[in-house]
Amino acid sequence: MPQTHSHHPERPPVGLFLVPAHRRAAPLVDPAAWHGLDPQRLAWLIRHYTRDGALVADLDNHPTVSKAARYLHRHSGTITTDGDDLRVTDGRPVRARRVAEDGVALLLAGLPRPDRGDLGLRDTAAAMHRWHRLLRPGGFVLVALPTHGLESGQISRRSIVISAARIAGLNYHQHIPVLVLPLPAHDLRTDAATAASTVPALLHGQHLRTHMDVLAFTATTLDQEDTDA
Repeated sequence: MPQTHSHHPERPPVGLFLVPAHRRAAPLVDPAAWHGLDPQRLAWLIRHYTRDGALVADLDNHPTVSKAARYLHRHSGTITTDGDDLRVTDGRPVRARRVAEDGVALLLAGLPRPDRGDLGLRDTAAAMHRWHRLLRPGGFVLVALPTHGLESGQISRRSIVISAARIAGLNYHQHIPVLVLPLPAHDLRTDAATAASTVPALLHGQHLRTHMDVLAFTATTLDQEDTDA
C-alpha cells in the first residue's frame, strides 16, 4: 500500500484498513492499542513503511511500537524532549546518537498531543517541522487522527493536519481510514423503505465512532523516494 505509484501526486492514494477477520465478533478494545490501532495492524504499517534495520520511533514511546519494531527486526528509538528540542536514540548504548547523525525511517505520532489540546494550524505546523527534522531523507511520518464531528463553519482535523504538514515541508503520501468497529452486513438506513424509521446508533447522544484516520507524510517527493528505493 505505501509503495503505490501515482501519476497524480496531488491525489494521494487511499487504503482502507478493515477489521481483521478473527476479530469481527467483538469491538477492537485492546489495552495494547496505539491511539486506537490494534497491534496487528500497527505492525503491518511498520513493516510496509520500513526495511530491516530501520529506526522506528513514537512520540509517546509507546511500548507496543517498540515491541513491534523489535519483532520485525527494526530498531526502536526513544524520544526525549528538552524544551522544544526532540532527540532520538536507537536503544543500543554503543550506538546511541543524536538523531541528526542517523535519522528516523518512521516516526509515529498521535494527534492532538496531550499537552496541546485541540489542533490549530500554526501549532501543528510548528510541531511537524520539528518532526521533519528527525527524519532521514525518504523517511515517513504516520499520524493517527481520531474522528471528530464537525460543527458548522469548522475545518476538518484532517485538512488542518495536511495543510500543516505541507507548511512544514512534508509531502502528503497516503490516507488510511481504519475501521475500529465491525460494521453490520446491512444497514437499514440505506434502504429507502426503512431509512426514515431507523434510529441511528448513538452513544451518549453522539454517533458511534466506527473509524479513525492514519495519514502518511514523507520527507521527499514520491519520485525521489522511487529513485532511492
